[in-house]
Amino acid sequence: MSNMTKGLKNCLIENCLITGGAGFIGSHLTERLLKEGCRVTVVDDLSEGKWENLPKHPKLIKHEGSILDDMTKLVAGKDVIFHLAALPRLQRSIAEPWQTHRVNVDGTLNLLLAAKKHKVKRFIFSSSSSVYGDQDRLPFTEDMKPNPLVPYSLQKLIGEEYCQLFSNLWGLGTISLRYFNVYGPKMNPDSPYANLLPKFIKLMSQDKSPTINGDGNQTRDFTYVSDVVEANLLAARSSVKGEVINIGRGENISVNKVVVLLNRLMEKNIQPIHGTPVVEPRASLAGTTKARDLLGWVPKIKFEEGINKFVGA
Repeated sequence: MSNMTKGLKNCLIENCLITGGAGFIGSHLTERLLKEGCRVTVVDDLSEGKWENLPKHPKLIKHEGSILDDMTKLVAGKDVIFHLAALPRLQRSIAEPWQTHRVNVDGTLNLLLAAKKHKVKRFIFSSSSSVYGDQDRLPFTEDMKPNPLVPYSLQKLIGEEYCQLFSNLWGLGTISLRYFNVYGPKMNPDSPYANLLPKFIKLMSQDKSPTINGDGNQTRDFTYVSDVVEANLLAARSSVKGEVINIGRGENISVNKVVVLLNRLMEKNIQPIHGTPVVEPRASLAGTTKARDLLGWVPKIKFEEGINKFVGA
């Protein structure tokens, strides 16, 4: 608890860089920071994001480019880097391990080197709960040995290790946030890398059956995007360094239950199609004690409330 009480709000966010800031989570984070009066530079290659996700604002600078480019000028003068850019989704990394490694690992190292050169105060890395893979107990806690099942998960784990290394060797103020199944408005259901929620909502709104991989008893810990944004801000304003922290609701929901809830909210009675299982963790549930103790973060949006917001968005 001492880390929390002495760590919060030591760093003012005045001028920040957000990679992937035109994407789903990044655009929500950008809007929040602009509302708080921060100057924000967004870097995005627009492979997944789009500028239409962002408001017009005098304190917003938009830069189309890759995190593999020379980042020196963009990083100069920044207080905080929020690194969200990635080539996401587990199945893509199986099909394209080299391409995803280049962006997810080399791109992260490229940013860390620029942050070190310019003495950036805080570097907040968006990682993934998929680094846990399958474990023999729930909830997942940060002291568990990672068990990445696919290249994407390993790439995120390497990013975490680089963040810890830069903190240990050079004192860079890094924190890695392991997100658990983030959802909310601005998710693109037509993206091949979208998670199941926007796809299910789109299909069921058209009276079509969603396809579930396997029996549907696999569970996920769905976390509403506004809670994830809050975690990023708390991490940026903390003095805690080199830590890996879970960001999840702490509530595991089966995929079958998702369909039941959507049917109820949408006043439908649609039966899912059960397809072939894919390589993915069987169960997921976040242990959030560390987030509460080090950052003072507590999720606010329960799944049923969040899914209601999402369906109505």
